[in-house]
Amino acid sequence: GGSEPDALAQAARLGEQAGFDEINLNLGCPSDRVQAGRFGACLMREPGLVAEGIAAMVAAVDIPVTVKTRIGVDHNDSYEELSALVDKLAIAGCRTFIIHARKAWLKGLSPKENREIPPLRYEIAHRLKQDFPNLELIVNGGITNLDAAAAQLERVDGVMIGREAYHNPWLLADVDRRFHGDETPPPERRQIIQRLLPFIESELASGVPLQRISRHILGLFQGQPGARRWRRHLSENSHKKNADTTVIVEALCYIRPGGTTTD
Repeated sequence: GGSEPDALAQAARLGEQAGFDEINLNLGCPSDRVQAGRFGACLMREPGLVAEGIAAMVAAVDIPVTVKTRIGVDHNDSYEELSALVDKLAIAGCRTFIIHARKAWLKGLSPKENREIPPLRYEIAHRLKQDFPNLELIVNGGITNLDAAAAQLERVDGVMIGREAYHNPWLLADVDRRFHGDETPPPERRQIIQRLLPFIESELASGVPLQRISRHILGLFQGQPGARRWRRHLSENSHKKNADTTVIVEALCYIRPGGTTTD
């Protein structure tokens, strides 16, 4: 688990062997199940133990070991406590911190409410960057468009976009041009699906149910004519026995080139 240095080191080795680019220790999840396992946000209260885990992982692998954390937990939410945590983990070998700019409440709020009710305090992440200029500081939480991301990049090293990118993946289509100077036009959304079909067929042949793949592309056409029918067709048919790429192709028929729709 996330509170056992030896187990963390072994998990880090497995991740490296599997080809991952980094190993991230999550200190931000507030769910009851996570707390019961003694990992997630509750570990913010035990910086010494977390530092032992980070040191064990850093010693075990050659890839970066990073941390994602909230800005506080329950009433342990002072900047001094957060700063001390970051300092201790940096000494243990962590050089990259992803800061979810909300505190976490371990009791009284569901995980969903913990993503919405505690106020966002980006200034805390900005202050950390000022105080730890040699660390990589990435801000997370409530960032739903590239303008907001650009504004944050004036103060920190990076931005993590989570649920918005999942529900509206086309949000990322302009990232390379806007932030990396790549003027190559992204493929159209329909082209993305067409290019995905061979992969889906390969996964189906290995026994992966279609629904495990289709649920991740429900939001690709968000805001486009026909998007509602695209989502509905996938949702109503992908779970059926022997569902195959025909379901995807049929759903794509509701999205017409040029913005027209069969609705």
